[in-house]
Amino acid sequence: MNDDALRDHMVGTFLDHQWQLKESRDFYTGARRPDAIGVSVPPQMRRLLAAVGYPRLYVDALAERLEIEGFRLGTDESDSTLWDWFKMNDLDVESTLGHTDAFVYGTSYITVTAPHPHDPGVDPKVPVIRVEPPTALYAKIDPYSRQVTSAVRFITNENMETRTATVYLKDRTVTWVSEHQGQWKTVSSIRHGLGMVPVIPLANRTSLEQLHGMSQITPELRSLTDDASRITMCMSATAEMMAMPQRVLFGVSADDLGIQQSPLGDGKAHFDALTARILAFEDPDAKATQFTAAELMNFVNVLRELAKQAAAITGLPPQYLSSSNDSPASAEAIKASESRLVKTVESKSRVFGAAWEQAMRVAWKVMNPDEQLPAEFYRLDTVWRDPSTPTYASKADAVTKLYANGTGLLPKRQCRLDLGYTLSQIERMEMWDESEDPFKGMAPDLVSAPTDNPMI
Repeated sequence: MNDDALRDHMVGTFLDHQWQLKESRDFYTGARRPDAIGVSVPPQMRRLLAAVGYPRLYVDALAERLEIEGFRLGTDESDSTLWDWFKMNDLDVESTLGHTDAFVYGTSYITVTAPHPHDPGVDPKVPVIRVEPPTALYAKIDPYSRQVTSAVRFITNENMETRTATVYLKDRTVTWVSEHQGQWKTVSSIRHGLGMVPVIPLANRTSLEQLHGMSQITPELRSLTDDASRITMCMSATAEMMAMPQRVLFGVSADDLGIQQSPLGDGKAHFDALTARILAFEDPDAKATQFTAAELMNFVNVLRELAKQAAAITGLPPQYLSSSNDSPASAEAIKASESRLVKTVESKSRVFGAAWEQAMRVAWKVMNPDEQLPAEFYRLDTVWRDPSTPTYASKADAVTKLYANGTGLLPKRQCRLDLGYTLSQIERMEMWDESEDPFKGMAPDLVSAPTDNPMI
């Protein structure tokens, strides 16, 4: 297959997958979905359809707890070069966006390219690492090797006048541009010779059958979201029409109310009279009564039950969905209520961590194309921030007990890492420790020499 045929095939495959992403995006953004209303709802009520935010709440709760703190090579604590690459590409911010898209759509992608010497503001010693959404990029994955065999990045402008297609292959990257729906024109063809496609999927909820991942907004959560939207819509309609008591007047004409009939006969004058706060009549036979206002607690109870079901499916703490009025009594109660959510985030960090490790291996290969990948890069680990929410006091108490004045299970440096201090802060603390050491500069035999003086 030549490059043009491969481009057309990849672009066609990319466009075929876009319709699957729209529904997930609508659930996350809370867009109005007519199919969530039901056929029995009158058209006039459909504008009252509410946006229930269960999917966004769940996805954001997961993404907020996934934060990369560094990369570890072998037994080293951290690799400063890889972390510098990560920070200089603004991935401390964009990585969270990539994780969010992976939760919403089922996958997002990491692309790695060599720095272009003519691009302004680009460090020639730092690879270009970007996070791409599945609405702009699609990759084909070999089911046997689990590796990307080819990928396409397809972008159009707002008016669909200009299209750009970039096809990533194992040996080269080719870019085309088409203006005004015309013929494709080759812009660049770069032979990188990596032997691998510089595109790494951030796949969520993968399986042996579905290598591209699946959305974290599961069918069960989507059904609950639609049910909650319909119940909220019905509650709004009931509150609009029946929540206030309706008055009924017998034996009273419009003249008795001191108003004139509307010349158009639209009944507006009657409506204005019935909604008045004070009604007085001279006719002794006039009677007034009212209907009982509609009870909205039935809808509230149903919404509360749906929130409990959503909490059971997602593992979100009850206070996230306001399904419980009782606040957790202590830090331990907070940790217990978040245990399922924390375990989910930990499992996601292992999957996403493997993708980031592969991205860093590709980045190293891009910057060193003529060298073999060092063996320690296969033992590369992604360092994640603790996804739980322990209080600082409880964490300090735990590391103090484990340190136990230097006689416990953990050394001082590990305790400082567990408390959340950065490596630069820890190195500064260790310099201060050395400057405060009273035995610094003394001979080792004098420091450790026994003495017979009982006063020492």
